[in-house]
Amino acid sequence: MRRRDFISLLGGTATWPLAARAQQHDRTKRIGVLLGATTEHDPESEARLSAFRHRLEELGWIDGRTIRIDYRFAGGDADRIRTYVTELVKSAPDLIVANSSPVIAELKQATGTIPIVFAIVNDPVSQGFVASLARPGGNITGFTLIEFEIVGKWLELLKEMAPRTSRAKLLFNPVMGPFFAVWLRDIAAVSVASIELEPAPVHDRAEIEATMAALARDPGVGLITAADVFTVANRSLIIGLAERYRLPAIYQFRQFAAEGGLISYGPDTADIFHRAAAYVDRILKGANPGDLPVQQPTKFQLVLNLKTAKALGLTAPPSLLARADEVIE
Repeated sequence: MRRRDFISLLGGTATWPLAARAQQHDRTKRIGVLLGATTEHDPESEARLSAFRHRLEELGWIDGRTIRIDYRFAGGDADRIRTYVTELVKSAPDLIVANSSPVIAELKQATGTIPIVFAIVNDPVSQGFVASLARPGGNITGFTLIEFEIVGKWLELLKEMAPRTSRAKLLFNPVMGPFFAVWLRDIAAVSVASIELEPAPVHDRAEIEATMAALARDPGVGLITAADVFTVANRSLIIGLAERYRLPAIYQFRQFAAEGGLISYGPDTADIFHRAAAYVDRILKGANPGDLPVQQPTKFQLVLNLKTAKALGLTAPPSLLARADEVIE
């Protein structure tokens, strides 16, 4: 997969010209953190935030001493996202860290002055969050998640794990994951590893159940679950139905495989949050977010769940086992 590298930063970045930031340097800085898809005690949230706090501490930002962090967890609820965005913006923090497209879309509407660092957002240019990856402009910058080319990798891995797969459906919510809707015009033309890929948009739990029940009646079909706020919040349902209907499925985030999904492949999200802390440090020290290039993932994880494979009557080939970053038995 092609990965553009925008991590080389220009020296002499101009100071961010905001009145809210022209305060005493000895004042404790305040940042808000809003996670759109996960809950507070979700293992994925804990891993991401642990990496984020660890890096901040390395840079001298200690929560409760040199910085105050205000956390919000929306758990995939659109109303809660809007409420938390309103609350955070009203509290006027020095900076907001957030993830997921619905959250960034709400934040962009709510404020054009508070610096925002996003972590885990797809194609921020086409969604209108930034002007370009190299020069974001405005008050928003951050770290992307995936590009369209990763679809081919998902299909290849699915074929390796389940060789009889000849067709696959991409499950996503076009409202909560608008980026995947952009792919609709391209998905019909995708065919990798002799697998044809078709979109499977879902809007609620009932549609998830109906879609997966229909797939079970179609021999040779597999499932790709694209990670958006909705699918992450409903991952237990999706994983459970895939097991019930004996559907070979690949997921984007490690947490899906850890919770019973067959296989996952995607960026290391904890690493993305770890890297985001460096942008928080730069902005709190005066950098203009619009001058900090949007960066792309550099670490990817392949996770196999052999217990699930056995339940589906599948055997992971040695070549796939050798490449796996983690094997769950």
